[in-house]
Amino acid sequence: MEIAKISSKGQITIPISVREALKLKPGDKIVIQEESGRFYFDNAALVAFTRVEQEFSGAAAEAGFSNEEEMQTYMKEIRKEVRGY
Repeated sequence: MEIAKISSKGQITIPISVREALKLKPGDKIVIQEESGRFYFDNAALVAFTRVEQEFSGAAAEAGFSNEEEMQTYMKEIRKEVRGY
């Protein structure tokens, strides 16, 4: 268990062991969630990535891609079209 002190401005310093566990760097944002009267926080970027990953799960197969290389090739073609070269 770690303890953090709240400053007069309502700020806290997250202990280094917690920052390392959450892979937080200066400037990163955190998500604070309440569940049954308890508050939890997590790395906002990782939460967003996980949600996107869950939302797109299976989408590549549904679109007809059999592997990541096919999908990347398709994305490169789209970029060329958008950029005009």
